[in-house]
Amino acid sequence: MKKLSRGAFEDMKGFVRVAETLLEILILTLAYYIVWMKGYDLAYFAYKGKYVLMGVYAVLLYALFLNSECTMFGQLHRGDLIMGQIISICLVNAITYLQLCLIANGILPLTPMLALTAADIVIAIVLILLYTSLYHRLYAPHDMLLIYGHRRGVELKIKMDARKDKYNISGLISSDEGYDKIIREIPKYDAVVINDVPAQLRNDLLKYCYRYRVRTYVSPKLTDIMLRGARNITLFDTPLLLVKGTGLTPAERVIKRAMDILISAIVLLILSPLMLLIAAAIKLEDGGPVFFRQKRLTRNGREFDILKFRSMVVDAEKYAGAVLATDNDPRITRVGRIIRPFRLDELPQLINILKGDMSVVGPRPERKVIADEYCKDIPEFAYRLKVRGGLTGYAQIYGKYNTSAYDKLRLDLMYIENYSLLLDIKLMILTIRILFSRESTEGVDKAKENKKLADELLKELDQDN
Repeated sequence: MKKLSRGAFEDMKGFVRVAETLLEILILTLAYYIVWMKGYDLAYFAYKGKYVLMGVYAVLLYALFLNSECTMFGQLHRGDLIMGQIISICLVNAITYLQLCLIANGILPLTPMLALTAADIVIAIVLILLYTSLYHRLYAPHDMLLIYGHRRGVELKIKMDARKDKYNISGLISSDEGYDKIIREIPKYDAVVINDVPAQLRNDLLKYCYRYRVRTYVSPKLTDIMLRGARNITLFDTPLLLVKGTGLTPAERVIKRAMDILISAIVLLILSPLMLLIAAAIKLEDGGPVFFRQKRLTRNGREFDILKFRSMVVDAEKYAGAVLATDNDPRITRVGRIIRPFRLDELPQLINILKGDMSVVGPRPERKVIADEYCKDIPEFAYRLKVRGGLTGYAQIYGKYNTSAYDKLRLDLMYIENYSLLLDIKLMILTIRILFSRESTEGVDKAKENKKLADELLKELDQDN
């Protein structure tokens, strides 16, 4: 099948994804019905009650699929989609098994549900591979023009080049070239990316693209993110947006704290055998302390002692100072090389959550010395302290180990300004998927490599000009 030309079927992407998702859910629900018919006694489910429960099963699948972002066929990597669906299927089938046991007022055989889970996973993998292949055959990557302001804006091209299957930045132009020259370039491309451009020029370019229906990707400024969380005031014929800037409301803080206590207590109970095993391995390796303690900042700038399983040699900072670990950092112990990629060294922070120092979801707590250093260049970095620091969060999920301070700030503000209980639940589900993502643990070495590539690209642009 030939790839479609510029702009073809763009408005159909959302519809196609919904149709694919509903078809998959229908197939998985039918598999549930077949296993139910063969493996369980239908006497427990008289009349049409079984069809109601099939509907509940389908709704649960749909809700989990959406919240784990595992139906974004063609957008996310196949591995992320597969892992997200496996997690969702396992959660839904576990809930469904408990539901059936309650209805039957007894323990039902587990084998049929395990068989269903295995069948569901096979079906999901096959459909993901099929849907992703179909997407790339239907939709060619856009030829995109990157309009950059500060020279660091070029680094976005390096990041987007990692997804050549979806994005193709084939042209770059500096905002210094001016509005007139830029709009003469725009019609040569399918889409435009505006990154780190001065506010007035950005607004003018965005209006131009909006007027002529040019597909436009904009990297938001901090004020844009603040406005996203604003409340509409429609008392007058002049629209108003209310930006409170207070973080969470008192009611939201109470609900969030109650959920933190419940979840951290349950997870600590379940994972205590694993934590004891890790602690024993650390102690046996070099005889040093099991825990690593460090002062970090939480809500309103309060300092607390964060707990982590020690994954580096004792007194590691005496050798290199307060610096981020590199990909092959010699300070990392053998146990550390096992637990760090899966974030298992973070598990003791569940104790911090129980104590009230942290939340399950929130901005990553930083050291005061590092936060102060960031604030010299980015004074707004302190805005992250409007809420408690978190074990997981927007920046931890959508960012990487080497994500810049400014990008971390933008991600954390997106969380603060769009907070809801459902968002917290979604981020917790996504955290499970991220544990198996190699990209999320990219170290400082990768960031240096990206910067070097961006510098080389800028030199080429300067020579061409």
